[in-house]
Amino acid sequence: MPKEIILPSLSAGMEDAVIANWLKAEGEAVKAGDTLAEVETDKATMEFEADADGVLGKILTPAGERADVNAVIAVLLLEGEDASVLDGYTPGGAVPGETVKAPVEAPKAEAAPVAKSSDKIAASPLARRIAAQKGVDLSGLSGSGPRGRIVRIDVERAAEAGAVAPVAAAVKATAAPNLVGIGDYEEIPHTGMRRTIARRLLESKTTVPHFYLEADCDIEALMALRSQINEGREKADRISVNDFIVKAVANALAKVPAANAIWTDEAVLQLKSIDISVAVATDGGLITPVLRNADQKSLGTLSSEMKALAAKAREGRLKPDEYQGGGFSLSNLGMYGVKSFSAIINPPQSCILAVGAAEKRPVGRGDQIVLAPVMSVTLSVDHRTVDGAVGAQWLAVFKAGIENPMSLLV
Repeated sequence: MPKEIILPSLSAGMEDAVIANWLKAEGEAVKAGDTLAEVETDKATMEFEADADGVLGKILTPAGERADVNAVIAVLLLEGEDASVLDGYTPGGAVPGETVKAPVEAPKAEAAPVAKSSDKIAASPLARRIAAQKGVDLSGLSGSGPRGRIVRIDVERAAEAGAVAPVAAAVKATAAPNLVGIGDYEEIPHTGMRRTIARRLLESKTTVPHFYLEADCDIEALMALRSQINEGREKADRISVNDFIVKAVANALAKVPAANAIWTDEAVLQLKSIDISVAVATDGGLITPVLRNADQKSLGTLSSEMKALAAKAREGRLKPDEYQGGGFSLSNLGMYGVKSFSAIINPPQSCILAVGAAEKRPVGRGDQIVLAPVMSVTLSVDHRTVDGAVGAQWLAVFKAGIENPMSLLV
């Protein structure tokens, strides 16, 4: 019988994706390992490979449309089969000549809210949020996700079937913004990345107790050393100020490891490797590729790796292992002339450093006051994990590294 091609979970937390482009056409031969399609997740566009030989018999999710994880997106004809076996085919159903299983009944409406807690029910965060909005009781649902996990589509189907708790249903959804008098506008649909960014930022700002520490760094010595290092280098190979900042972050985390930690409800996870997430602006939104083991790499290696990751990020070609994880984030808006800002923590990390532009300011040089380039930085900290004294100690070590850049090279 034909083989159903299922959309797998290509990254952690993925629940659906857009089929950006089919690279094989219906009727075309397929070998195991061939790239079937390009799939656009909330973070990047990735290639999806065939796991068997055959002929692509039917595409069920056209390019440009969204499909849920574990949904049937195409059908592969195996050896000896032709398109006639697909007559009357339905996704997840039977092919001609097979016994059709009875459909599973939709959950019935409940007479009263169920008192059972849903905390231990296996459900994705998105499914829980939609259930709360639509008044759906998760305890009455069966999940179609991996290992029976309840995902978005399960909640939406239950809501359509009327499985809504009366009390929850009485709670009105968030009101739409009042658009009266705003004039003409263009509606730009949300991308998966934009929705994910919005969800994660809201979650971070409303659930993580942020506090902020600020410092000004004299970067005159750094600028002089950078000029010396870049002398004679090709433009594409030059070391940037941001490269020095990454190295200083790694150096400070090595010296103050308590800042390299993650909060969980059960324990604080003290990370052993120093992996730094660096914010990169793309057309679809902000993404944070990760520089792994940054403390063990030279300035030049960090620079070349960052250039390569940034290029892949802007082209939407990052692999999940290139943007997932990380123990500390860095966001630099100095190139846009921003003097200073406070960044939102990237959960489950505990710290993010926001870097502003350098500008000439009065600084002390012995008994004299002179003008020198000064860079303002702000450290946002999760107070559950990192105490104020630890954050202050980390920032002091970072500042010392920036102001004595030769120490970062040894």
